[in-house]
This record gives sequence, structure tokens and C-alpha cells, in this order.
Amino acid sequence: MTSFSGGSDKMKEIDSEKASWKRMEMNAGLSTEDFASSRAWRYLNDKLSESFSVSRIGIDMQIDELTRVLWLSSTLFFIVGGYWLLRSLKDPIMSAIDGVEYIPQAKIASLFVVFGLVIVYNKLLDIFPKHQLFYMMGISYGVLFAIMGLLLLHPTIGLKNTVADPYRPLGWISYVTIESFGSMVVQCYWALVNSSVDVNFAKKNFGYIVAGAQIGSILGPTLATQADWLGIATLYLLGSVIMFLMVSAMFLYVRQFGMPQDEKEEEEEKHSRDGGREKKRKEAKSEEGVMEGFNLFYEHDYVKGIFAVSSLYMVQVTVIDYMMKVLAKERYAAMYPADPQQAMRAFAAFMGFFGQTTNSISFLFSLFGTGMVIKRCGLTNTLIAFPVLMLVCTVLVWLHPDIWTVFAVMMVVKGMSYALNNPTKEILYQMTSTSIKFKCKSWIDTFGQRCSKAAGSIITNSFASSIVDLTNYGSLVGVAIAAFLIWVSAYMGKQFEQLSAAGEKVGEASPQLVAQLQLLREQALRQQNLDVREEEALDTSCSVEEEGQAQSDHPPVSVRV
Repeated sequence: MTSFSGGSDKMKEIDSEKASWKRMEMNAGLSTEDFASSRAWRYLNDKLSESFSVSRIGIDMQIDELTRVLWLSSTLFFIVGGYWLLRSLKDPIMSAIDGVEYIPQAKIASLFVVFGLVIVYNKLLDIFPKHQLFYMMGISYGVLFAIMGLLLLHPTIGLKNTVADPYRPLGWISYVTIESFGSMVVQCYWALVNSSVDVNFAKKNFGYIVAGAQIGSILGPTLATQADWLGIATLYLLGSVIMFLMVSAMFLYVRQFGMPQDEKEEEEEKHSRDGGREKKRKEAKSEEGVMEGFNLFYEHDYVKGIFAVSSLYMVQVTVIDYMMKVLAKERYAAMYPADPQQAMRAFAAFMGFFGQTTNSISFLFSLFGTGMVIKRCGLTNTLIAFPVLMLVCTVLVWLHPDIWTVFAVMMVVKGMSYALNNPTKEILYQMTSTSIKFKCKSWIDTFGQRCSKAAGSIITNSFASSIVDLTNYGSLVGVAIAAFLIWVSAYMGKQFEQLSAAGEKVGEASPQLVAQLQLLREQALRQQNLDVREEEALDTSCSVEEEGQAQSDHPPVSVRV
């Protein structure tokens, strides 16, 4: 009985425990198995989160970087694609409306127009945020191209009027507008990019961004070849649509990633609003005006180096390009002596093939080679590589001045200038202030290459009567420029690495100087507080003056002892 009683007590204890678990299940709304599995799942999930949190962050960073590259590349795709589409139309439009003989005058006129626009642009940089200025430029060009596209359909103003007259303004306006677009919008885009990314991103991804531009440079002229089917006015209106797509792409990029440099400037302005200093700062900034870019260029050798890397090679490119066109024209004129029209079409096909191969090489190298070369060779060696390539190509042209050697040299030089020199040149701007990125860059990119092309044209005009003299003297100038650029590139690479290591930017106060100024400011403030406390400690009036002033309201009382 005893054993049975003990067993009965044990069964009661088990039933009681089961009832307790049952009440827990009812209160929780879960079965025992669900409750246990839920706890196990939470534990496993916590452990997995701890183990893979870094991996998840790494994946997010990669996706964020890829998204940034895609937005920037698509914006540049619209810029370059739209420019090449319209660039292919400007000469035919000018020839049909005003006459082909007025194209050189239109080029000169565009130089003055661009000069005025750069002055206005530098002034507006002090008024509007940089990305809003980009929107304004894009929308303005989009509206202008839309209006001119519609005017091209007009029976007397547009292309239907086949009588060329230099006093018809539409051809001139079309020519200088397209020329100014290529000068203004591209440099503003790169200034925005340089102000919104860091140097590591630039070294790794600028090649991919340029690849998007090269796709545009291939598709733009390809669309222009359909002018017989679509019509020039329709293509012009398509160029207007591309302007608005360009603005939309940049707007969405800024909306997603913001403009860190602009936010930094706004924060600095908020901190500087103390005792009228903000007003004085704005007054001083307005006094600098459009000359600030020139002043910064004059003050900093680093900026002069960027100018040399960006522009001087165009002197030799202009000479070799002219040689190629002269040799090609002579070749096809000799092939079709009795049919000038066929010779002209063959020459045009030759130039079209040149454009396709050049842009294709640039696209492939931008996509697969630019980032790899910069990563493996370093920025300094990459900078030096382009003028070394120019030197080798110049020697090859001097040794073998035939059509296909010059064609191959121009194809390589042009392709590498887009895919190698342009990205490294933009990376150099990473170590400069915002003013240099926008104000100096606008002058360098607008007039640097134009002046270099003008210098190259002086050489070609001087020796245009003899291809032999042009080859000899042009090659001599090219060797001198390439040797100089090798030295400049080595200097710029060294300066870039030093600035990057020190965390300094040209045109801005160094972190050490800022820290010293802050320390001096704090010391002056502490000394001022100390002087005030010392004056209070030395004051022995014990508020007698105040008491005397308080008693002065009552008549004095005489006291005799």
C-alpha cells in the first residue's frame, strides 16, 4: 500500500506539472512545441545576426556604390549622347542655313559666347547651390533646343528654305548653343561629381562612369545617321528630350545620395554667422567675383598642373588629327579622281569608321581597364603613362607618316584620352577646394583645350602647304610637349599622394592650421575670462558707488562729534 501510495503521489505531481505547462500554453496562445521552437528560432536568429552583420553591411555598401555609379553613369550618358547627336547636326544645319564658308566664323563666335557664359556661371555659383545650377543649365538648354527644333520646321526660317544666307540667325544660334553646351554642362557635371564622392570612390569607379559616356558617344552619332529617315528637326527635338532626361537623372541622384560638400558649406555658413561675420564674408566673396578662378589658378601650382595635364596634349592631337584628314582626303581623291562625290562619301565613311573604333576602344578600356590600371599602377604611374604614350605615338608618326599609321595613332590617342587621361585628371580635383572644383575648372575645361587646339591650328596653318614640314616640325613640338607632360605628371602624382596622406586640400586651410587657429582662439577666450576675473578680484569698492548713488536721492546729513 505504501508503494502504491508513493506512486499515486508521484502521478499527482506529474499531473500538476502538466497542468502548469497547459496553463502556460493557454496564456501564451502556443503549444509547448511551438513555444520551444520559437525560443530556439530567436536564439538562432540572434546568433546569425551577430555572425553576418558585417557581411550584410558589406553587401549594402556594394549595392549603394553600384547604384551611385549607375546614376552618375546614366547622367553622363545623356550628356555625352545628347552632345554627340547635336554635334553631328550643327555643321549640316549651319551649311544649309548660312553657308559652309561661315563655319570658321561660327567657331570664333562660339568662343566669345562661351567666354560670356563662363563669367555668368561663375557669378551664379555664389548665388545658387551647385546642383540647382546644373538643373537650370540643363532645363535652359532643353528649352532652347526644343524651340530651335520647332523653328527648323518653319517654311522660311527653317530648313525648308534652301537659300543659304549669313544673315539668317537660326544657324548661328544653333551652332553656338551646341558648342557652349559641350563646354559648360560637361565641366559642371564633373565638378558636381568630384564634390559628392571621395578619392577612393573616384579611383575605383570613374572608369565605369566614363564607360557610360562612351556608350552615349557611340549611340548619339548612330542616331544622327538616321537623319534621312527621321529628319534633322526631329533629331533636334530628340536632343531636347535628352536634356530633360539628363536633368532628371542628376535630380534623382542628388535626391538619393545628397550633396555632402554643399551640406558642409551650409553648416560652415551657419557657424560663421556671428557678429556680422557672415555679412562680411559674403561681401568679400562678392568682391572676388568672377576673377576668383583666375586668382586661385595664379596662386596654386597644383592647379596649373591640372591645366597642363588637361589641355596641353591637345596641341599635338590637333596636329596629328589634321595630318590624318589631309592624308585621307588625298588618298580617296586619288582613288576616285573622276568622281568627287564618291571620294567625299568614302572620306566620310572613313571618318565614321574612325569615330566608331575610337569610341569602342574607349568604352572597352573604361569598362575593364581604367580602374584596374589605377589600382595596380597607382595614380602617379597612370598619369605618366598617357604622355609616354603620346611620346611613342609622335615618334611613330614621324617615322612612318602614312595614312594607316596616323589612323592607328589617332585611334589610340583619342581612345586613351577619354578612358585614361580624363578619369585621372578628374581624380586630381579630389584634393582641391570647392571653389577650385567649380570656378577654376570652368575656365580650365572651357578655355584650356580650346587654346591648345588654337595653338595646334597655328602649327597646322604654318605648315599646311607641305605635309613633310608639318610632320617634321609638328613631331618636334609633340616630343617637347610630351616630355614636359611626363615631368608635370610625375610632379602632380607626387603632390596628390602628399596631399592625400596629409588630409589637406589645395585652396583650403590645412587641418593643422585649423587646429592651431582653434587653439589660439580658445586660449584668447580663456585669457579674456581670466582678465575679467582678475578685474573683479581687484575691485575693492564693495559696491560703495552703487550705495552712494542710491543715497544721493536724500539730502546730506551733518554729524558733529
